Amino acid sequence: MMNRLNKLFASQKNICSVYYTAGYPNINDTMPVLEALQEGGADLVEIGMPFSDPLADGPTIQASSEQALDNGMSIQLLFEQLQTMRQNITIPVVLMGYFNPVFKYGVEKFISKCREVGVDGVIIPDLPFDEYRELYESLFNEAAISNIFLITPQTSNERIGLIDAHSRSFIYVVSSASVTGAKQNVQQNQIDYFNRVNNLGLKSPRLIGFGIGSRDTFETACQHASGAIIGSAFVKLLDEHGADKQQIKAFINTIKNK
Repeated sequence: MMNRLNKLFASQKNICSVYYTAGYPNINDTMPVLEALQEGGADLVEIGMPFSDPLADGPTIQASSEQALDNGMSIQLLFEQLQTMRQNITIPVVLMGYFNPVFKYGVEKFISKCREVGVDGVIIPDLPFDEYRELYESLFNEAAISNIFLITPQTSNERIGLIDAHSRSFIYVVSSASVTGAKQNVQQNQIDYFNRVNNLGLKSPRLIGFGIGSRDTFETACQHASGAIIGSAFVKLLDEHGADKQQIKAFINTIKNK
């Protein structure tokens, strides 16, 4: 059975995925931001589960994570906020975060809650691939929750092939070896890397993330993948304007230029 993620990738190109941190800038902003993103035309949303030591995240997302934790955000509260999500949210929703809070919450309980509230997939950058396969893959598969893997310029072709074989929806292509944060343009060495990945004949579609924050970088990424993920640039907008629906919709419009 195709889930919302599979249907999206089967039917659409130039997918605009947007990341934001749960409980930021205010504790109860999680659902209003999600609703505004759907109304504004985002195709896929990644909700960040705040963590005190987010290794892959740049200063903008780190600061949002710290603020959300200060606000009292937790995985338990996030699931409570998302309890009625599927009454009006039809786009795919993915949770992104680090393994420590998920492990403390309980992996089986976490997967069960994801299924209950209608989360389609999770991205846990620091969950080792081999550990996932050995201990958790069957749990994710039984619940039909997609675990989304990241690849970087340092990932070998052999490992990418293995990741592809165990992917149920899409692969997150990290555009560079640096932390997250919007960049002005896409470099030639990044394009070479995208081409290398594209020449591997993978079954899984890809989204490019890290450094995408303008229409130009979004369009460049879309030339080399099914779409792109925007994080820091959107979190900055929330920092400046809060969960303002018109501002959020205008932001998506500048990226997608409908």
